Amino acid sequence: MKLKHEVRTRQTIETITGLLENGIQKISVIIRHSDRCFSKEAKMEAFMGLTEVGKSFALELGKALPKNPVPKLFSSYRGRCIETAYLIDKGYTQQHKIFVPHNITSDHLAPFYIKDSKKVIRMMEAQGTEHFIRNWLDNKIDKEIMENPENTSAILSQYMIDRLKQLNDNEIAICVSHDWNIFPLKEFKLGLDHETKGDVGYLDGVVFYENDGQYFVTSFQSTPQPI
Repeated sequence: MKLKHEVRTRQTIETITGLLENGIQKISVIIRHSDRCFSKEAKMEAFMGLTEVGKSFALELGKALPKNPVPKLFSSYRGRCIETAYLIDKGYTQQHKIFVPHNITSDHLAPFYIKDSKKVIRMMEAQGTEHFIRNWLDNKIDKEIMENPENTSAILSQYMIDRLKQLNDNEIAICVSHDWNIFPLKEFKLGLDHETKGDVGYLDGVVFYENDGQYFVTSFQSTPQPI
């Protein structure tokens, strides 16, 4: 069966390893969960788990992570993100025989920007998902329904920087989230709009890092940008 979105494991791993090879020691990565099941009912969206192939993708990403630094896992509280984080953990452990701390769930990695889920569902059904996302990113959705997208990007960036600040030596933060969390980061922090640069793929990552006391954000589609 054809996947609904591309899988970006290789690109995410290459971005991480490229930074490590250049001497970067503090890295936090926000990635989209792996391939998931879909429902025709919008109200069931929050309850869809990973497909069998999605489980394999998450496990393989864990195996592909370098031995050092050791991952510290965070995720949205939604099942598909918890499942992805769990399987990344298992893949890394199988490959490197190193046990990692339990995943920590966070509201920041969940859809905190949705203020009125019922209205969002109705608007998506009427407008279509892609058109609704563009209206949100263009700040055309009432703030009582959706958080301002640029403010959403700032909140997420600060969360990822906080993860950097709290890392111990030889740790990397891997934060499993949703494509809607990554859209505003790409749009406002990296200048990447999804209409021309492509949708957020499964396991697609935006990488934050510290270098000489300054913070940067990058992805496989962008040069590093200061924050």
